[in-house]
Amino acid sequence: MTSAVSPSAASSSSRLQAQGQNPISLRLYKVLGANFDDDATREALDTLAELYAPRPAEGRAKDGKQETEADVDGEDDRDVNGARPTGLVASAGAGGVAGDMAARARKNLRRDVESKLAESSKQFLKAFGEVDKQLDTLQEHIGLMRVRCDEAQSQLHETNEACKSLLDRAGSLREERQGIAVRQSIISAFLSRFTLSSSEKEAISSRDVPLGPTFFAAMDKAARIQADCRVLLTASLTLPAPSLGGGEDEDGEDRATKAGRDILAATAAQLEQTYDKIFRWCCFEFRQMGKDASLDVSPTMREAVKRLRERPELLMEALTYLSQTRQATLLSSFMDALTRGGPGGLPRPIELHAHDPLRYVGDMLAWVHQAIAAEHEFLESLFGIRNARRMVGAERTFGASEEESWIAELLDGAVRGLCGPLRVRVQQTVRSQESSITSYKIANLVQFYMVTMQRTIGREALLSKTLEELTELAYSVFYGAIEAQGRSLLHVQLDPDDTGVSPPLAIMDHAQVLREMMVVYESSLLGNEQEEELQAGFRDILDKMVDPALEMTLTQAEEKKKQRPVWDKAVFVLNTLAYLQSVLEPYAFTTEKRGVIQGLVDAKVLQLIEEHYQDLLEDAGVAEVAAACEARAQNVSGLVNGSISEGCGRGREDGTETRSIQGPLSHVPAGEPAALQAALRRFSEWLSGAEVVQSRRLGLLTVQSVATRVHQAALERVAETYERICEEVKKPENKYEAAATLLGSERPFGQVRLLWQIFGLEGRGR
Repeated sequence: MTSAVSPSAASSSSRLQAQGQNPISLRLYKVLGANFDDDATREALDTLAELYAPRPAEGRAKDGKQETEADVDGEDDRDVNGARPTGLVASAGAGGVAGDMAARARKNLRRDVESKLAESSKQFLKAFGEVDKQLDTLQEHIGLMRVRCDEAQSQLHETNEACKSLLDRAGSLREERQGIAVRQSIISAFLSRFTLSSSEKEAISSRDVPLGPTFFAAMDKAARIQADCRVLLTASLTLPAPSLGGGEDEDGEDRATKAGRDILAATAAQLEQTYDKIFRWCCFEFRQMGKDASLDVSPTMREAVKRLRERPELLMEALTYLSQTRQATLLSSFMDALTRGGPGGLPRPIELHAHDPLRYVGDMLAWVHQAIAAEHEFLESLFGIRNARRMVGAERTFGASEEESWIAELLDGAVRGLCGPLRVRVQQTVRSQESSITSYKIANLVQFYMVTMQRTIGREALLSKTLEELTELAYSVFYGAIEAQGRSLLHVQLDPDDTGVSPPLAIMDHAQVLREMMVVYESSLLGNEQEEELQAGFRDILDKMVDPALEMTLTQAEEKKKQRPVWDKAVFVLNTLAYLQSVLEPYAFTTEKRGVIQGLVDAKVLQLIEEHYQDLLEDAGVAEVAAACEARAQNVSGLVNGSISEGCGRGREDGTETRSIQGPLSHVPAGEPAALQAALRRFSEWLSGAEVVQSRRLGLLTVQSVATRVHQAALERVAETYERICEEVKKPENKYEAAATLLGSERPFGQVRLLWQIFGLEGRGR
């Protein structure tokens, strides 16, 4: 099915197709569709704008004719330099519109561009023509220069040929100069290594240069040179020679050996100068030390002494000056301390305390000890010794090193001058003492300083030996004093009219002196002594002090007993011994002597038990019955052993004779029933009294433990005696009628266990 197209529509379509094929339309579409934002397009438009820029107004009238001609001919004539455009630009300047300018520009663009290129090419040709002229001129100059260079080359060749020998000589000289420079550097290094500089030689030899780091550095270098030279000489002698074919090598070796020997001789002389300088400096400084109060050792002096040890003979001579100086200085200082005191009178002179012997001797010895301590510290600093491990008060070990030996010798020499004044004053003080305790304190003080000095300066030092002599003197004086005191104690007589049993006043005064001695001895102990050493240190004093007291107690008690039989000798002796024991008890070094006294106490206690037992039997009223029973028992024992005669003559300890009894006990007067009844009644009454609990006699004992011991032992024996009486009464051979009734009539009713309870001894009864 087709539709008919109207004539108007067909005409419109054909018109559109004709417009699309029109070049102007196509160009227009192309122009309208173009993009002028890129840099190349903008640059092209800017160039066209400059090319066709309008002329100034004042130039228009002048060039009007040319512009008209240009318009007629259809060309754009411009100056060679392009300063004035023609054609379209001129028309525009003459009043043409912008559209005409553009049209003319499009029309004349190719021609204008070609004209512009032609003008530029003419300018390049003109410029290159000038360059070509200049290049021709340069070519001429280069040719002349080549000629001159050829001439110079020929002259140089001739000169080289003429100076060849001179250059060879200069090369050889240059090589010789390099060899000489090498030799010079070697010789300079050798001289700096094996010789001293002028300043170092001056430091060694000049007296104006004092000892110090510069001197010691020069000395070290000289010693190092000597050691290195010896090493080199030893190596040259031990290593084989590389060649012996020519005399030159042998001469070189001889010269090297001679140089080494010369260096050794020079350095040896220089080292001797250094040691001599150190020696003279040390002697001067050591002499000055006596004048200075301080004993500070400078590092220079310490280093000088250290280096002088390489020459022991010089060091010992210098130390001899030091010892003499210090001896004189210490002696002068000691005499000043004795008579003048310190600076300004403080501390006061030691002689002012001569009335106090202990302080007087102590101050002198303390001053000496302090001086020795300062001297020892000075010597340790001088020799560079620091005993960090040594504890305070510990014994010094001399001889462990050479320095220690020197210190011991110097200390001995320094304090040697103090021995004379110290010995005289201590001897006078010791011999003038009358009190034994003061003598002992002085002796103990001198002994303490003797031990201290032996640990500080050694046992062989003169001061140690002096103090040892003074210690022996002080102890001899002390022992003489206590021996005299002991002899005087033996002559003390007890007052016959005094009924007291306390220790006598003489014993108490004597014991008080002994107590003070023990306090002094204990305070002098170091705390590390063995028990045997403790005992031995005070044994002689105890013997000389305690033995006279014991002897006086026993002998004088016996004499007084003869004068006053009623006086209680046993209690007196026990009280005195107990008092002596109480004085000795707090001290561990009196164990032996306390053992001796305890033996005497035990013997006296046994004696007192026997006496107290007899007294209790008498007080209880059973003494005669007990004696009869004992005699009866002895008689029976004698019959059994066949020794009746021996048993008949035995006596009691209290002096009463005990006769043996033959026949029954009831036939003996003391054992008759009536007498036995009366004795038992009296015994019962005695059991009710206070004497059973406490004895008035034993109450006089100062040690209640001894009193209790004696009383209980006597009561035990009384109980045993009562038991023996009961056994004898109950035996049929003694012929008692109604023995049980007889014993049971009075307390304790024949029951021994009950008697033990009454005595308070039930735990000890059978």
